[in-house]
Amino acid sequence: MRFLFVGDSMTIGRSGDFTWRYRMWQHLEATLGDGGYAITGPRTELYDTEAGAPLSHTYGDPSFPVAARRHLAGWGEGWLHMAPVIADAVRASRADVLLVSLGLIDLGFYTDSGQTALNTREFIAAARTANPHVKMVLLPVIPNIRAESDAPFATECDRFNALLAKAVADLDTTSSPLVLASRPQGYDIHTDTYDGTHPGPTGEHRLAAAFADALYQAWGVGGRYAGALASA
Repeated sequence: MRFLFVGDSMTIGRSGDFTWRYRMWQHLEATLGDGGYAITGPRTELYDTEAGAPLSHTYGDPSFPVAARRHLAGWGEGWLHMAPVIADAVRASRADVLLVSLGLIDLGFYTDSGQTALNTREFIAAARTANPHVKMVLLPVIPNIRAESDAPFATECDRFNALLAKAVADLDTTSSPLVLASRPQGYDIHTDTYDGTHPGPTGEHRLAAAFADALYQAWGVGGRYAGALASA
């Protein structure tokens, strides 16, 4: 089973981060190791905040295998950016399962909830052109600190999450199933992020747990997340 992580700045991470991808790799190693899975994707870098570009390879754990660092994530990239490139990425990586965390950057800078939802549907359709049997786990937007002081933005986040749930219900098929993950249990932007948006170590575990538990509950893949703070 080949997994492709798709996301924005919360997924690519910055120089020095462990990333939730790393936490998920640890989970996959523990539950599907011995050749039972692969992590795929065209990129391996972290975002270098000083250079303002994805140039860093300095992960929080230097022993994180290079092959497991693969992803399709970008700082400042959302559904708007990923919809046009996902087909080629799926085709080239031969991905079986997409683990997708997108939307916050779209709503914050690029598109309203309605257009973001349309881009989500385009992304799903494009991925299926490359692999008609691809599975996808989609994470709802987690409103960040901006939503606490910007009521219209908070409303757009809520509306998009409703539209995302509808898209999953409308587009789910037996041959290419879709799953809407639950908001990470206990996730608190004041303690699980380092700036009100991007996950710190506890947030990374909670994000990985949301995807791991969705995989297990929907398709029996792996097991329940057993990393730190999974049940905190």
